[in-house]
Formats: sequence, structure tokens, C-alpha cells
Amino acid sequence: MVAQGKRGESEQVSRDEGSGQRPRYQLLDLLRGVAIIAMVVFHIAWDLYYFGYSDVDVTTVPGWVIFQKSIVSSFLLLVGAGLVLAHGKAIRWQKFWRRFGILVGCALLVTAGTYWMFPDYFVFFGVLHAIALFSLMALAFLRLPPWLVATIGAAVIAANFLYNDPVFSSRELGWIGFWPSSPPTSDVVPIFPWFGVVLLGIAAMRLILASPLAEDLAQFHSKEPLARGLAWMGRWSLPIYVLHQPLIIGVLWGLTQLSAPVLAPPVLSLSQDFVKSCTSACLGTGSDLARCDRYCGCAVEQVETGNLWEAVAATEPTLEQNTQLRAVAQLCTAMADSPDAGAEPTPTPAPSP
Repeated sequence: MVAQGKRGESEQVSRDEGSGQRPRYQLLDLLRGVAIIAMVVFHIAWDLYYFGYSDVDVTTVPGWVIFQKSIVSSFLLLVGAGLVLAHGKAIRWQKFWRRFGILVGCALLVTAGTYWMFPDYFVFFGVLHAIALFSLMALAFLRLPPWLVATIGAAVIAANFLYNDPVFSSRELGWIGFWPSSPPTSDVVPIFPWFGVVLLGIAAMRLILASPLAEDLAQFHSKEPLARGLAWMGRWSLPIYVLHQPLIIGVLWGLTQLSAPVLAPPVLSLSQDFVKSCTSACLGTGSDLARCDRYCGCAVEQVETGNLWEAVAATEPTLEQNTQLRAVAQLCTAMADSPDAGAEPTPTPAPSP
């Protein structure tokens, strides 16, 4: 039952706080457990498509895109809330650096593993990289007034929708954000807008701890098997996150060795792959599908007309290439925002030989 033994649990929380140990809040562990299950479900769907056992591309189908964004948002909100509970009164540096080191180590394992499997789309700044960096950055905000932290968080999120530049679509700068199309990677969680979500988590937990809900949060405890199971997964969410993808991929790869998948992975042309990546990135900025179709249709036309494929593929585009890509982005943004303007797009000049 929920909230049984409240007095005993409150005394335990008090003893933990008095001893300098962080008390466990079952509700947060439970929510983290739900988030990790959702992440596993999403990755199973992604892997099934990659290996040809499904024709549903979860990176472009709006419902799946929203599902994935909500999962990342849940994790980052909980990161902010957990930082307040762990370090809100005083930063416990030894524990912080130990956790930070573990996160960095796991993030590097993800980078190495994905580089081995998908060298063209390896993860250079995924969820674990982001959580490690965001945790360090967020320490400066733990004691600011909640309203100020929430305002800064909202501004970080809004900035990503108000400004973009093709220069940020490279791996070198993609971790910052502000890109009109995603850099070449299978997963990226840039500072803008995602650090803003961590700040909102900090502000929300600060407000909760200053309200009567704080006691309810500390006293929440369910002995139901499902709740205890979810809480256990929440406590061990990091190893589950690191291990689940290799296990799933290993099983699916083994199946492909036994028999070919029913659905073969689609072979996309260069233009189709560009539109697919562009649409996914556009939807990730919050734009609707119709606007993204207009923008990406315009962009691929300009890239083909100006023969800008080399500029699109460049990891370190030249100044001339950046200028050409920026012109495409500006033109197609205007076309996407004014679908009834009736103006024909002006071809982007081809790069000099």
C-alpha cells in the first residue's frame, strides 16, 4: 500500500539526511523505471527497423518522434530533480565526481560501440554525454531562485526554436544545438534546447520541496510488486541503459544469421536520405509536418540544383560552402513560412570548381 509506515519512513529520511546520505525517494525511482522501459521499447522499435524486421521508421513517424522526445524530457527532468535532492543543500563533491566519472565512462563506451557498428552515424553526444555535462553545468543553478531558474530554462528551450544555422550541423558543433538539420549521428541531445529541461526539473523540485508536497514525496512508498519492480529498474537505470542495446542488437543480429528478415531495409537514394534526415530534424524543432515537407522539399531542390552534395556531406565545410548552405536555409525557411507567396525559389549558386 502507498504511504504505509509514514512515521517510520520520515524518521529514516531524517536519519539519512542527518548522516549526510542521500535518502531514496521511491516515487522518483519509479518514474525513472517507467522512463527506462519506454526507452527500451523505443530502441527495440528502432532496431527492428534497422535490421529489416519492421517498415516503421521511428525517426520520422510523428507519433514515435513525440514518444522519443517525451522519454528524453522525462530523463532530463529527473536529472534536475535528482540534483536538487542530492546537492541542493550542499554539493557533495566526492559523490558528484564519482557519479560524473561513471557517466563519462559509460558515455565513452556508447561512443566506442556505436563507432564500431555505425561509423558514419556513431553517437558523439547522446543521452549519457548530455546528462554528464548538464549535471556539471546545473550545479551553478541549484541555489538560484526557482523562478529565475525556470525562466532561464524556458529561454534555453526557446532559443533553439528562434535561431538556427547550418554551421551547427557538423559533429564539431552539433552538441551545442541550433542546427536546421541533424548532424550525422544516430542520437544527439544538444545543449539547446535540452539543458533547459534540466533547469525546469531543478525549478520544479525546488518548488515541491518548499511546499506541503515535500512530505508526501518523502513518505511515498508502495509495496506493490509492480511499483517495487519499477523502482528497482529506476535505481539501476544506468546499467540497464548501457546494456540493453547491445543485448537487443545481438539477438536481432543472431536472428539475421539464421534467416533473412521478411522486410529488407529500404535502400534510399541520396536525395531521399537527405529529405528523411531533414524532416526528422525539422520535426524535432517542433514544426508541423506540412511545414517540414515544404522546407525539406525546397532544400533538396536547392541542393540538387546547386550541386551542393559535397557541402552537405562535409564535416568541416569551407567558408564558401557555409555561405551556400546558409543561403539555402534562409530561402527555404522563407518558403516554408510563406507557402502561398507564389514565388519560385532562386537556385543557389553552384560551388566554384
